[in-house]
Amino acid sequence: MTRRSCAIYATGIVCAHLLILGIALLVAQVFQTMIQERIKKEITLAENSRVLDGWINPPPPVYMQYFFFNVTNPDEFLAGKEKPKVTQIGPYTYREYRPRENVTFLENGTKIFATNPKSFVFLRDMSVGDPEVDRLTTVNIPFIAVMNELNSYSFFLRSFVSLWMRSLGVEVFMNRTVHEVLWGFKDPLLSKIHTMSPEVDEHFGLMYNKNGTHEGEFVFHTGEKNYMDYGKIDTWNGISQMNWWSSNQSNMINGTDGSVFHTFLSRKELLYIFAADLCRSIHLGYVADTEVKGIPAFRFAPPSDVLAPPDENPSNAGFCVPAGDCLGKGVLKVSVCRQGAPIVVSFPHFYQADERYISAIDGMNPNAEEHETYLDINPTTGVPIRACKRAQLNVILKRVPGFPKTKFLNETIFPIMYVNETATIDDGSAAQMRTLLLIVTVVSNFPVIIVGLGVILLVVLIFLVCRNRQRKNEVKRIDFTEAFHSFATAKDETAYTQVSNQAEDSPENRNNQPLRNGSYIAMSPVEVQKC
Repeated sequence: MTRRSCAIYATGIVCAHLLILGIALLVAQVFQTMIQERIKKEITLAENSRVLDGWINPPPPVYMQYFFFNVTNPDEFLAGKEKPKVTQIGPYTYREYRPRENVTFLENGTKIFATNPKSFVFLRDMSVGDPEVDRLTTVNIPFIAVMNELNSYSFFLRSFVSLWMRSLGVEVFMNRTVHEVLWGFKDPLLSKIHTMSPEVDEHFGLMYNKNGTHEGEFVFHTGEKNYMDYGKIDTWNGISQMNWWSSNQSNMINGTDGSVFHTFLSRKELLYIFAADLCRSIHLGYVADTEVKGIPAFRFAPPSDVLAPPDENPSNAGFCVPAGDCLGKGVLKVSVCRQGAPIVVSFPHFYQADERYISAIDGMNPNAEEHETYLDINPTTGVPIRACKRAQLNVILKRVPGFPKTKFLNETIFPIMYVNETATIDDGSAAQMRTLLLIVTVVSNFPVIIVGLGVILLVVLIFLVCRNRQRKNEVKRIDFTEAFHSFATAKDETAYTQVSNQAEDSPENRNNQPLRNGSYIAMSPVEVQKC
């Protein structure tokens, strides 16, 4: 057996083994299962100190951008002459720090306790101005809260309180600095109430007492028992279900806090997030594939049915408090968890809300690019690599008998401000994730690589076989040509000898008889013949 034949046989054997092994591994999903199980085990809060450290001190910077709606025609609006006109001012940007504290493992590492205090630092270079200097005119929420609280009392009492508030100089609208509206000021109305009821705080601000404080005590699942439960909230402030809403479904605390999700996400699933500032859980659905800093991601966003009325989404009926008292599409009344103030939340500029809310305010311009909430999550690790949470705070303005300033008001959901909370994975973490995903891709596709090598060797084998046959045919042609050439040469070099009845040296034959053709009975080389 020649060396060429040995090479062909060896290539064929290796090719067959690679193809059989690769196809078997593909069918059995051995490497895919192995890498998935490894990732599920590694990315838990109990097993991996690196993951736990990243969860306790999230590396991506979080920015809070506050936008306010400045009312430009408060007197004309209260007089019933014009609809309210607002102009958006902002952003006023703050860097948010949110380390987790008091971290304690529970129940053999299957759960973890933590608080999440938040602190804010103003960033002048990312803001439009100085919040301690810039002023705005907006709704006087303490005034509206007191008026709303007295709505169930007698007309006489409401009229008396209205005169009393007017004597204090308290109006429906107030003019304050951005810093005061956001971080708090001593309100004259609340100060008077505080002297009579000390439990009432005399300060008011949209973010008052929220700098350096947390939203509650959380207990999370670590994913040790089931990777699908990774990061899910078990209890909040000691409860596993709220009691504000009018149905058990609405009171459920579902999902994570939005910072982590389970691994190997599917495009078909809904992601649930518990938002303490909204007093409820919301769900997000898949929107599109995207990419952030070279990392593939699924984009999830709240669908329009999240804030839909019960006639469009019956499961939202429980968010109507009292039962049956529902607002329209795109808004949610959260008075039940806001100490009685008629607060309504929505997406910025009433994005995805009823047109009546948008058209009631001059200055609303909703669009998805600026006002949609979304999460870009890497599906393999479940880590959010870009987040954008947008929510708007509104107040209900309506006519209340006994308060003359409201006699021309129709019920209006009035915008106060909205927040744009953003975070994007930092470059160092992005590089680590790209490396991890590369390793996962190579290991997961190892059977495909084996099959690919088998296919390449199959092509080489076919080439070698064809080449070998071609060379054999060429050898046969060469042998035939050489044989034919040898035969032709031998023919040219061969003569036929004539035989006669006379002796070859007879003089008669030499002199008298001419040579003639005759019968040939033998062949002799020319050199041996005598002429």
